[in-house]
Amino acid sequence: MKTYRVVALGMIAVAALAARSHHSSQKAQGAAGQFDYYVLSLSWAPDFCATAGKDGNANECGAGRHVGFVVHGLWPQNNSNRGPENCGTASPVAAPVVRFALEFYPTASLVQHEWTAHGTCSGLSANDYFNAVAQTRTSMQIPVQFTSMTQQMQEGTAQIEGQFAAANSSFPALAFRATCTKGNAQNNLQEVRVCFSKSLSPTACTASAGECTAPGLTILAPR
Repeated sequence: MKTYRVVALGMIAVAALAARSHHSSQKAQGAAGQFDYYVLSLSWAPDFCATAGKDGNANECGAGRHVGFVVHGLWPQNNSNRGPENCGTASPVAAPVVRFALEFYPTASLVQHEWTAHGTCSGLSANDYFNAVAQTRTSMQIPVQFTSMTQQMQEGTAQIEGQFAAANSSFPALAFRATCTKGNAQNNLQEVRVCFSKSLSPTACTASAGECTAPGLTILAPR
């Protein structure tokens, strides 16, 4: 796999955004580097934008942007339970690193939040952690059903996971998990989570990575 190095220079303005929620509302502290595998969380922007209100940013939620999946985070995860969070005091991510990370994250504020909550638990420097984000994200393909989507769809959890597995045939079939949020009488696709080993190789997820149990999901169309 290709390894990315952060070389971009210059200052960057921090965009206003309320940070997305982790898959649990609780906060679990832990020791850096002590976890079993990574979860790459890909947020389905139309679902986030439908509930974000004034906290939605124009680059992700603006009409005509047609944004689909964006990186929510790369989370240290345990086999039997969720991974550690907030592993010690975090210095702000340097501007060149933020600039690099914005190739994958929608806003600078989310970059800073994810480093504090999850990157500090990876045992990596900020530079190496966001290189790992880039490596895992660029190693996989988004199914064409999502990249060419123009209208709302209804699909099952297993169907969505199967589409990701088919688009990434070198990955274990169980490396993908779809999650959902509950709307008005419907369950909306919230995220697709992709599991990687600590050495950043695709691996099967465990139950702790989470999965939508609803029989069908509504996939909101990109704006």
